[in-house]
Amino acid sequence: MRLSDFIVQQVDRIVDEWEQFARTIAPHTDALSHLQLRDHAKSILLAAAQDMRTAQSASEQEAKARGEGPENSPRLDEAAASHGALRHDVGFDLVETIAEFRHLRACVIRLWVASLGTPDLGYFQDMVRFNEAIDEAMAESTTAYAEQVARSRDIFLAILGHDLRAPLQAVSMSTELLARKFALDTEALAYVARIKSGSRHMTAMVGDLLEFVRSRLGSGLPIEPAPMDLASAAKAAMDEACAGHPECTPVLSFEGDSHGIWDRGRIEQMLQNLIGNALQHGGANRSVTLSITGGAEQVLLSIHNQGLPIPQDALATLFDPLVRSSGEELGDTSTSLGLGLFIVKEVIDAHQGSIEVSSSESAGTTFSVTLPRVSRATSL
Repeated sequence: MRLSDFIVQQVDRIVDEWEQFARTIAPHTDALSHLQLRDHAKSILLAAAQDMRTAQSASEQEAKARGEGPENSPRLDEAAASHGALRHDVGFDLVETIAEFRHLRACVIRLWVASLGTPDLGYFQDMVRFNEAIDEAMAESTTAYAEQVARSRDIFLAILGHDLRAPLQAVSMSTELLARKFALDTEALAYVARIKSGSRHMTAMVGDLLEFVRSRLGSGLPIEPAPMDLASAAKAAMDEACAGHPECTPVLSFEGDSHGIWDRGRIEQMLQNLIGNALQHGGANRSVTLSITGGAEQVLLSIHNQGLPIPQDALATLFDPLVRSSGEELGDTSTSLGLGLFIVKEVIDAHQGSIEVSSSESAGTTFSVTLPRVSRATSL
């Protein structure tokens, strides 16, 4: 009997063995029902049998072995992906999920070989096709499992970031009231200043974390464009950034019309991150040059600083999340989570703009942002 026919005929027997094995490795076995343990096993087997009956050329087989072929078995992929996601939900780990497929493969081959009389060449081809189908199912299942893990992590981070805002706000407000209501000596005022500075850094980090999670859980940052002046926003952001750096020596240059339809809150967020990055890496004199040039349909914003150049091999991942520069130490409170430039890119993408970076020892580092004058609103 050909293997595909054997699978269809013996599917219930095979699924029984699947369930027995799943029960031996499942976490909280007593809490899982008969249906949960057998989850999608029958669908995976029947879809694999159908896939094996589909004609496949030598070139298609070679491409499939490399994972490059077209999707020939959507039912198999769908069942396997659902299985992987549900196994995550009931508490299986990735090793246990893969072990199920390993056992399934061995079980089917063992039972089928035991049923054969005299094997012929076609049987070996059946075994190759079955192994391909199981490999495809395992790849889809583990991919879905990994995506579920990532989503669960992002939801946890979102809840954590949201819940941290209230105690941080309480710390900040209590510090302000302490400084206003009581006559503190110089030493006590220094302690209050440190608490305020620390809470500001933590608030910024929590804000960055929430924006990062929002972008991963949704389709990008939502924006609500309205008429605004980029030059006034840039000047306000520079004044605020330099207030914490008395040695800051900013140079502002505005040319042409700097008005457009943008989300002011998001633009201010972008400016604060870019200016903060320039101050942090701009050398001892904290010299930063910000220029805006208004064109007919778009506005160009550039921020330049001297200092150590960005290594060429780091430019490709500069806007990736959770990436720190080689010069940043984990204990350095002046740094964030490595999300600042990621959020800058997200804000610019939400406005249908673009950003480029150039950096060298002689010319310094320049971030060049191009924004269309009119940006369409987006939402999650």
